[in-house]
Amino acid sequence: MYCLGIEATAHTWGIGIVDEKGGILANERDIYKPPLGWGIHPAEAAKHHEQVCQNVYEAAMGKAGLTLNDIDFVAFSQGPGLAPCLHKGLNFALSLCKPETSAGQKAAKEKPLVGVNHCVAHIEIGRLSSGLSDPITLYTSGANTQVIGFVSGRYRCFGETMDVGIGNALDKFGRESGLGFPAGPKIEELAKSGKYVELPYVVKGMDLSFSGIVTDALQKLKKGIKIEDLCFSLQETFFAMLTEVTERALAHTGKNECLLTGGVAANRRLQGMLEIMCRERGAKFYVVPRELSGDNAAMIAWTGILMKNAGMHTKNEILPRQRTDDIDAKWM
Repeated sequence: MYCLGIEATAHTWGIGIVDEKGGILANERDIYKPPLGWGIHPAEAAKHHEQVCQNVYEAAMGKAGLTLNDIDFVAFSQGPGLAPCLHKGLNFALSLCKPETSAGQKAAKEKPLVGVNHCVAHIEIGRLSSGLSDPITLYTSGANTQVIGFVSGRYRCFGETMDVGIGNALDKFGRESGLGFPAGPKIEELAKSGKYVELPYVVKGMDLSFSGIVTDALQKLKKGIKIEDLCFSLQETFFAMLTEVTERALAHTGKNECLLTGGVAANRRLQGMLEIMCRERGAKFYVVPRELSGDNAAMIAWTGILMKNAGMHTKNEILPRQRTDDIDAKWM
């Protein structure tokens, strides 16, 4: 059984093809990059997806060595995400599922379609790649920052951001300071030669707030504080906050596995902090590989397979505000 997955929640247009055993045959993508100093404009990102969708699809099919008739069903990112981008993904998915498609091939018969929660997909591709069975997941991306664990049939959020995701917080600092997009890798590099400057530390119970910390850092930048010192301090502050709430989730649930995923998972300093915490607790720690931790379509395809095997059905609609804990994880 082959599932073709479509990722289109924000800046990434992706096509992934996965088999029923979790083998990834293709995982192609094209990423929208806004002009210097700008964030992601939903309409412009959607326009990008419209322009590249066919080429990415053909690249994925060529990589997998399959035709559309070999694909058993299609999965698409249903939410959460930017509505114009999600619409492009759903429309392209519908075109592939029809007996006569607009994607350059003809399908012999209509294909089933499954809508996948983007956040849950990050967890499931992490479990697939790591072999972990029941981790506490720290999901760190542009728009999302959540500490998640499976309890009573669903992935529950034990803590999350109250304003912006950590990736967007780093990108905001990068935009305002002239580092460009994405800012995360540049901040990580500059931080290597920085020293600590005190910034606010905002943890409220199990939830976190990043926007005020970025504002304070930008004010300090205008006052002449070196950008290297602010990059170092942002990382130390943000990642200490994340490590604190992740450790409390492990303690509360009694779980002994920790999974780090999302685009910010590539940061070595964040990995190091979590690794030390897990080692001191006697917990297993795993970082999802870079090619699977950021937004990608293989994770959509694999989660689609899990859902279909569990007999789950979804409507052909987008849900821009869909939450991680809205999903009954019947496959678990």
